Amino acid sequence: MKQVPILVLDFGSQYTQLIARKLRESGVYCEVVPYREDIADIKARKPQGIILSGGPASVYAEDAYKPSEEIWDLGLPIMGICYGMQLITQHFGGEVVPANHHEYGKAKLTLKESKIFDGMTNNETVWMSHGDKAEQLPEGFEVIGTSENSPYAGIANEDKNIYAFQFHPEVHHTVEGTKLLKNFAKHICGCDSTWNMGGFAKEKRASIKAQVGDKKVLCGVSGGVDSSVVAAMLNEALPKEQLICVFVDQGLLRKNEVEDVQNMFKLLDIPLITIDAKKEFREALAGVTDPETKRKAIGEKFIELFDIEAKKHTDVEFLAQGTLYTDVIESVSVKGPSKTIKSHHNVGGLPDWMTFELVEPLREIFKDEVRKLGLELGLPKQMIGRHPFPGPGLAIRVMGEANEEALRLLRESDAIMQEELRATGYYDKVWQAFTVLLNVQSVGVMGDNRTYDNTVCIRMVESVDGMTATFAHVPHDVLEGMSRRIINEIDGINRVVYDISSKPPATIEWE
Repeated sequence: MKQVPILVLDFGSQYTQLIARKLRESGVYCEVVPYREDIADIKARKPQGIILSGGPASVYAEDAYKPSEEIWDLGLPIMGICYGMQLITQHFGGEVVPANHHEYGKAKLTLKESKIFDGMTNNETVWMSHGDKAEQLPEGFEVIGTSENSPYAGIANEDKNIYAFQFHPEVHHTVEGTKLLKNFAKHICGCDSTWNMGGFAKEKRASIKAQVGDKKVLCGVSGGVDSSVVAAMLNEALPKEQLICVFVDQGLLRKNEVEDVQNMFKLLDIPLITIDAKKEFREALAGVTDPETKRKAIGEKFIELFDIEAKKHTDVEFLAQGTLYTDVIESVSVKGPSKTIKSHHNVGGLPDWMTFELVEPLREIFKDEVRKLGLELGLPKQMIGRHPFPGPGLAIRVMGEANEEALRLLRESDAIMQEELRATGYYDKVWQAFTVLLNVQSVGVMGDNRTYDNTVCIRMVESVDGMTATFAHVPHDVLEGMSRRIINEIDGINRVVYDISSKPPATIEWE
């Protein structure tokens, strides 16, 4: 087990992984493990510091999440965030109580002198999100930060190098949160900034070789950034005869997607097998309207087809996928008590009978890190800059059954939206953009005739890692051009709306 400079214990916050990403941005590698991680495994990683994440539970609840008691005896610097702060307060003899008023949103942080605040600005904005609070501090702890509603916004026992904060330094709204985490890692824990994408790529190539040996890997590709980066990594790590790249045309792709993907892999000089499976997926999705059922049906059908293709070759024991950190977080609680948001077809949607061993070199990194890795591997910027596209494809952008007519309306509307986005220069200004077929009909008028047709929603977001997102503030004239063309050029659509919800509380995809 390799050394991990900073270890994050996950107590169920949806933002836990952002702590890891913020530290990696500073060049400090860290890993996230469940709060209940065995103390022997923690020691084996030889961390220089530990961070206790936030979480939805209360420390005074009967079934409160508690880590191994031995972590307090390791003599390591510890930082607690929100739930982590309350855990520290309680463990060292302080008192935690329900707050009279839950505090959610921005606050101004007043700083007191502390080395963990080195280079930070007084009265800077931080993000609060808590229902409990520290009522009485433990012996040996002092207040190092306050806000209008939180007299104990930051506390510390600097002799023991233990720090705790009521606010969330990992979220974007805490303006200098990255600096705070960096100060903890470097000034308090003594970590060096040695982690980068070049080193990550070298490490993953070695791990791929060690895992695969002389066997063959079937790599499922979609043409998206993630699977393309995985294919490029495998192509570098393994001899060509050990890599079998398979692209499934499941009939759920965007307009001209098949040709685009094939051309892309020619450019990469990676052989690609294309399987026409439109009929199989159409049958699998017939009458299916529930989002989770759709995702699982698609995941199972993919594995069936990969299994059939693998039997045409010898020694295929591995399946490579572009699974990301965000896929894992939203699908299953493999890292801790975080809530399941939805099953991604390549994580929670995989069937139990699958016999492949998975190769997932991107499983511990975020989308923005994948793009950096792609550039490190020499992939073209045009490929790296493509918007994310979900593995289940257009099926989860149709509310209800993904039948041929629904897919036609969605595919054509999405193509028009993408054309307008590129023509106006906004494609590279938003993180992801797509249309959603709501399967809601409304009255309209075209010429002198009454219509009763479908509604399409345009969804555009700005994000860094997909964990949080805000709707894109695209000019009205750009949106108007999209709406006008979609309604005028596609029979069956008479209304276009724009999604102005952010993540959270919404997700980026609708299903």
